[in-house]
Amino acid sequence: MKTVNTILLGTLIAVTLACGYSKPSGSGAGSMPAIATLNPTSAHAGDPTFMLTVNGSNFASKATVNWNSVAQTTTYVTAGQLTISVPASAVATATTVQITVTNPATSSGGIYGGGTPAQTSAAMPFAIN
Repeated sequence: MKTVNTILLGTLIAVTLACGYSKPSGSGAGSMPAIATLNPTSAHAGDPTFMLTVNGSNFASKATVNWNSVAQTTTYVTAGQLTISVPASAVATATTVQITVTNPATSSGGIYGGGTPAQTSAAMPFAIN
């Protein structure tokens, strides 16, 4: 009986170690997007609709450009470039707007959860003169 108990205990220990806990792989933060330049760098009040190009780094394929914190329909060009169409109504009066880029949250899909939260870049001002 002692031999059977020893074998069962050894098996139980081996199974427990084989099924040990490991840290979820998606627990770290995602890459923070960063804006380097805007093109054009400014607009004139009353200008017609135009394309704004946002150059930078770490842009996710589903990143969005925000115009004064409002997400815009964004075209992903590369991990370093995004574009949006700015309507004439957005530049009707002189002001300064803040441009940011947000990478969406992701989920790891694993049983431990994980993933990354949404990450938003520092703001870059865009002057409407």
